Formats: sequence, C-alpha cells, structure tokens
Amino acid sequence: MPLLKAGRLVEDPWRVVDDAAPLSASEPVIVSLARFQAERQTLLERWAPLGVKLRNSDAIDALAGVVNRFAVIALEFPKFSDGRAYSQARGLRERLGFAGELRATGDVLIDQALFMRRCGFDAYEIAEAARAPRFVEAFRTFSVFYQPAGDGSAPVAALRRYASAA
Repeated sequence: MPLLKAGRLVEDPWRVVDDAAPLSASEPVIVSLARFQAERQTLLERWAPLGVKLRNSDAIDALAGVVNRFAVIALEFPKFSDGRAYSQARGLRERLGFAGELRATGDVLIDQALFMRRCGFDAYEIAEAARAPRFVEAFRTFSVFYQPAGDGSAPVAALRRYASAA
C-alpha cells in the first residue's frame, strides 16, 4: 500500500506482522497491541525497529512509559465516520509525548487529511498512489490556524504576538 510521508510517496520499510507469525531478528516490524502486551519484554529487548498498531478501541495508556520505544505507531480508521483515532493521535502526541512516526491506516480520505495532520499524524497509508498529489494539495489548503493542535504549529494569536515582538 502506498505510504505518503513528508509530502511524497515513500517506500514502506515496515512489515505488519500477524500475531501468530514469527518475527525476524533484524526486520522493522509493526505488531498489534495485543501481541505487544503478550510479548512485551521480548519485544522491548529486540534490537530491530519496533512499531505497534492500535485499533481505534485500544487505550493509548497501555503504551505509557514505553511510547518512545516505538519508531512507528499506526492508528486505524476502520471507516471514515469513526474518529476515535483522532483522539488517540492527540493523546499520543500531547499527553504521552510520542515523537516518532504516527501513521494513519484504513479508511484514510483526502477530505480528512488536513484534520489528521492537525492531530499529529505525519504518515498516511493511501489506497491508491494516484491520489497522493491530491493529499499533498489538501495539506496546502490552509497554512495558518486559530486553534492549537497536536501538529505543533503555532496558532494565529501566537504568530501575531511573535510578529509584534519582532
């Protein structure tokens, strides 16, 4: 599946591994939260890059204390009308301080891409590579915002204060 990151399609080095499948010693893998919880110590001691995939019903607090051990956290959008992954994303960025790649998976739509970015997502699995340019365009639709959000961009009020102080 095409992966959009930093405004361009990139090769995805990660492999999502089923819960029963064996793990290679050196391959970057994404495991389910259930597998992480069942094999926590073994996975944390693994040298290869580690990612975890959360269903939108999983509590992010299960990753507290180890969140930055993951290079990637993938959050699932099972259907466009279910926005629980937005809350998970903001919680991971703002409350748990996750600094790695936050990936949107599942029903990832162009109409929601900007909102996903504002919540802290920085990578998107897109069903069709031909749609990638439209995603990039969606990110350019607005360049400033009134509300603070999980993407770290300064809201308009802060930009005005910076400009008047300069």
